[in-house]
Amino acid sequence: MEFNIFTVIAFALYAMIILGIGIWSFKRSKNMNDYFLGGRQLGSWTTAISAQASDMSGWLLMGLPGSILVGGLTQSWIAIGLFIGTYLNWRICAARLRKMSYAAGDAITIPEYLQKRFFSSSPVVRFVCAVIIFFFFLIYTASAFSGGAKLFNYVFGTDYVLSLTIGALIIISYTFLGGFLAVCWTDLIQGMLMFAALVIVPIVLLIKTPDLGGAFQSALNAEAVTEYYFSFIKAPDGSLAVTTIISGLAWGLGYFGMPHILVRFMAIKNSDMIKKSRLIATIWVFVTLGAAVLVGVFGMMFLHNPENAELLARFNAMGDSEKIFMFLSSSLLPALIAGIILSAILAAIMSTADSQLLVTSSAVTNDMFKLFKKEASEKTLMWISRGTVILVAVIAYVIALDENSSVMGLVSYAWAGLGAAFGPAMLLSLFWKKMTIQGAVAGIITGGAAVIIWESVPVLAATGIYSLAPAFVLAMAAVIVVSLMTKIDGAKVNELFVKASQAEIGENKT
Repeated sequence: MEFNIFTVIAFALYAMIILGIGIWSFKRSKNMNDYFLGGRQLGSWTTAISAQASDMSGWLLMGLPGSILVGGLTQSWIAIGLFIGTYLNWRICAARLRKMSYAAGDAITIPEYLQKRFFSSSPVVRFVCAVIIFFFFLIYTASAFSGGAKLFNYVFGTDYVLSLTIGALIIISYTFLGGFLAVCWTDLIQGMLMFAALVIVPIVLLIKTPDLGGAFQSALNAEAVTEYYFSFIKAPDGSLAVTTIISGLAWGLGYFGMPHILVRFMAIKNSDMIKKSRLIATIWVFVTLGAAVLVGVFGMMFLHNPENAELLARFNAMGDSEKIFMFLSSSLLPALIAGIILSAILAAIMSTADSQLLVTSSAVTNDMFKLFKKEASEKTLMWISRGTVILVAVIAYVIALDENSSVMGLVSYAWAGLGAAFGPAMLLSLFWKKMTIQGAVAGIITGGAAVIIWESVPVLAATGIYSLAPAFVLAMAAVIVVSLMTKIDGAKVNELFVKASQAEIGENKT
C-alpha cells in the first residue's frame, strides 16, 4: 500500500483516543477489584461488546476472510460454530457465573473462583490454572502482535520488526495504565468500529460488482477455484467435508473456557442485565461473522473478475491471503475512509491482546504471587500486575518475531488449549454439585495436555480433526471420573448453590 497522509491521520487519532482512555482509567483503578473487574460495575452494552470484541481479535478481519478466500465456504463452519457457542455461553453460563463467583467469596479471577468454589485452602488449582493461562495466552497474545505487525507493515511500509514494536507498545501502554476499565471501554469503541468496517467492505464489493452472476461464473472458471468452492458440505475433492464440519463446529466449545470472556460475566453490575447483553452480543457476532465470510467470498469473486486482473496480480504478489481485508479496503475506498476502516483491524487486534495481557497478569499476581506473599498490599499487587503485563508482552513479542507465522494458526492453537482446559471444568462447576476440586484439576490438566499432544503428534494432527474436539471430551471425562472417585462436603456445596440462586446476591441495582 502506498503511504498516504490521511491514513496516518486516521491511525494517529485512533491511537490518541485509546491512550486517553488508558490515562482516564488509571485514575479510577484504586484496588485489585477495580483493576481486574472494574468494581463489578459494567453495563449491558459494555459487557456485551467488550466480551465479543476481546474474543474475535485480528483473526476476524484477517484469518477468517483469508481462510474463506482460499478454502471456500466449508471454512464458514468455523463461523457457524462460534455463533452457536457465543449464544450458548451467554445463555448457560453468564448469569450463573456472575452469581456463583460472588457467592464463592467474591472471586475476581477464574482460578480464584475455582479454588473458592470447592472451599479449598490448597493453592494447587489456582497454580495449575495460572500456568495454563500463562502458556496459552502467550501464544494468543503473540497472534495479536503478529496481526498488528502485518497491519503496520502493509499500511506504512515499515519492516516487520519495527511494525511489531509499534503495535506492541500501543497495546502495552493503555493496558498497563488502566487495567480492566480501560480494556472494556476501549473494547466497546473497538467493537463498534469492527462492526462498521465489516459491514461496509462487503457492501462496497457488491457495489463494485454490478454483474454478480458474471463474477460468479468467472470465479468458477478460475484455475485457483474448484467447482466445490461455493459448497458448504463438499471438500475441494468433492467428498463430504465431515472433518471440516466437525472441526468448525468444535470451535464453539471454546467459549466455555475463555477466561477473558468469562471474566466479563463476573464484572457486570447485576445478572438482570445479562438478557440484554446476550441479545446485543448475539446480534454483533452474527453480523460480524457473516460479514467476514462475505469479505472472503465476495473478495474472491471480485478479484477473479477479468476487469480486475491487475488487482488480482497485485494481491497475489503479496503472497498472504490474510491481508485480503486490508487490500480490498485500501484499493476500493478513499484514503481517509480506508484509514478508518484499517483502524478496525488494529481495534480487533488490540481488543483481544489487552484482555489477554490483563487476564494473564491477574493469574500471575492473584493466583501465583499472592499465594506466597499474602501480606502484600493492594498497591504492591497492582504494580506487580502492571509489571507482569510488560513481562508477558515482551515474551509474546519474541514469539511473534517470526514474520511467517499465521494469525489463524496461532489463534486456533491457543483457543483449543484454553477451551479444552477450562471449558468442562467451568461448565460442571456451575451446575454439578458432586464435582470436586480433584476433578477440576484433573480436567484442566487433561484438556491442556491433550491439545498439546494432539497438535504435536503428526499422526493425530494429520486426521484434520481440530484438537479442541477430542481434548474437550477427554477433559470432561476426567472431571466426571475423578470427581466420582473423590469426596466433597455436601452441606457446604448445597449452601453455596442456595446462596448463588438468590436474585440479589452481590448485585448493584442502581
